[in-house]
Amino acid sequence: MARNNGLDTPRETRRSIRANYDPEAFGRLSERFARFLGTARFLVYMTVFVLVWVLWNTLAPERLHWDSYPFIFLTLILSLQASYAAPLILLAQNRQADRDRIALNEDRARGDRNIADTEYLTRELASLRIALGDVSTRDYLRSELQDLAKEIIEELRKPESDTK
Repeated sequence: MARNNGLDTPRETRRSIRANYDPEAFGRLSERFARFLGTARFLVYMTVFVLVWVLWNTLAPERLHWDSYPFIFLTLILSLQASYAAPLILLAQNRQADRDRIALNEDRARGDRNIADTEYLTRELASLRIALGDVSTRDYLRSELQDLAKEIIEELRKPESDTK
């Protein structure tokens, strides 16, 4: 009796405690976030946020302050934001570099095809020129027929004594 080693049956899916995420969705989100960080709107929002934070914690009554000078909690929040922003920006840049590399390879392949097509058409055009060199043109035939017609007319106009 043959022993079943399990290679002929698919494995059951295993449960994992690791979170599953879609790398593409995460990449798109990081690109959107990085794009937003590079706007004037973000700078205005951050400036307003910091100004409100500082003004509230300096001008509001003492009992309503949650982060007094030197604003340690504000520094912590801004550091946390920067620590997440930097890797997300790098991820967005890597994705853009990958897209640029693919586009460059496609452009290079397209350029190679265009060069090959141009070389083919050049060879075809050269062969047509050579073939046309062997073909009589309409003007050439017309001039030859006119010359023959003149010779025939001259022969007919000669007196009969010249022909005997």
